[in-house]
Amino acid sequence: GETRERMSRRRRTIAERLVQAQQSAAMLTTFNEIDMSAVMELRKRRNDAFEKRHGVKIGFMSFFVKASIGALKAYPQLNAEIQESEIVLKHYYDIGIAVGAEEGLVVPVLRDADRMSFAAIEQAIKEMATKVREGTLSIEDLRGGTFTITNGGVFGSLLSTPILNPPQVGILGMHKIEERPIALHGQVVIRPMMYVALSYDHRIVDGREAVQFLVKLKEMVEEPETLLLEG
Repeated sequence: GETRERMSRRRRTIAERLVQAQQSAAMLTTFNEIDMSAVMELRKRRNDAFEKRHGVKIGFMSFFVKASIGALKAYPQLNAEIQESEIVLKHYYDIGIAVGAEEGLVVPVLRDADRMSFAAIEQAIKEMATKVREGTLSIEDLRGGTFTITNGGVFGSLLSTPILNPPQVGILGMHKIEERPIALHGQVVIRPMMYVALSYDHRIVDGREAVQFLVKLKEMVEEPETLLLEG
């Protein structure tokens, strides 16, 4: 009735870091929801030309990377870490993208993501996924990171509370897009909606900033042209 198997080295490391995250941070999560209509319409309209030009499709992740950077610029406390008695605000944007692998979750990092185009982000994510499948990720691919994005929606998750990736103080959780009735201009309409979650370290990020971060992110994703200006 039982089987035993030794934990892999990667699984032991993940377990240790998850416990460390729970014990070393005052972690809270706040939520919002995003109408994905505009992004989905843009992808439908531009995807063929984009893929023909760049060799990759327009994914949702590039929109959320850009929107996250725009929100981090507005609320820099979420792009920081605590070192002893000091808060270190980071003026660069190395965005970790959580990817599920056979032996456990890994978080390769997009370096200087604020300087990357939509195409460069999508190409980098495709390369990351290939490395994860082939088991060729290097330590350099995983090193550092100032903020993390995880997408449980690819597995069907409707809502979750992502856990921090120390020493980062913020992580954004994306979820499944689901058509739901919402009130819009006094009318009930059906829209493709996504719940988003932001877990944050309450030691240096107050609830006000966390909520405002998600509101900013929501505004930019719902009006994608603003990503060119703010993301």
